Amino acid sequence: MVTVRLDDLGALHGNRLVLSGVTTPHLPGGEVVAVIGPNAAGKSTLFKRIAGLLRGPGRIQVEGARAAARNTICYMPQDTAANAVLTVYESILLARKQDSAWSVTAADLAAIDRTIADLGLSTIAFRNIGELSGGQRQLVSIAQTLVREPEVLLMDEPTSALDLNRQVEVLSLMRTVARERRAAVLIALHDINHALRFADRTMVIVEGRLVACGPSRDVITSALLRQVYKVDARIEMCSRGIGHVIIDGAVVTKPAPMAA
Repeated sequence: MVTVRLDDLGALHGNRLVLSGVTTPHLPGGEVVAVIGPNAAGKSTLFKRIAGLLRGPGRIQVEGARAAARNTICYMPQDTAANAVLTVYESILLARKQDSAWSVTAADLAAIDRTIADLGLSTIAFRNIGELSGGQRQLVSIAQTLVREPEVLLMDEPTSALDLNRQVEVLSLMRTVARERRAAVLIALHDINHALRFADRTMVIVEGRLVACGPSRDVITSALLRQVYKVDARIEMCSRGIGHVIIDGAVVTKPAPMAA
């Protein structure tokens, strides 16, 4: 089973260090890890660094990966682009064959059909990408990621363009993928309730630094929500033992006095 560990990881934009000192325990396959934090905290930067798209100090340790794995690490960015003249099926096929021989096998076709069915894309499988809504294009991007069958998935806000029903469907699927494929799934999220419901662990990034990492119920507390998000909130448990956030109000901070 694959495990991921970050050791004093940092990232550079040019010569400027924008992410630093990120060290985690081993993050095991079979689990979903939510990555949360305010806007511009460094979540996307972290994913790009793990994916090898940014340089910087520190180490990314991936252990237990299959030697014959199609892709060990696969990154789905927040802003995705696809060729508008391709059909949904063609775009997923191209993603499947990325970095491999172009001959299409029965296993490839089965993986594509399974991914399309899992994400409910059958009715639009042969429509051009350019004809789709933003939410549909986001689902296609998720399909392009899943069909490659990576052992480590980095998904940057994969539900941002989806309605609530689709958000729940996709995040439930991500949890199933983690369990069944023994994959390590890291998902950047803004909805704290989604992190509590679907993530086994949560990492909190603030101003380019990791401020917490552990089981979601232990990490997401009233104190953290006040410190990081500046809201007064409490965590309540529903009948199935799933926590949810009740927001009482924003924390009003007084502006600093003006200099005389």
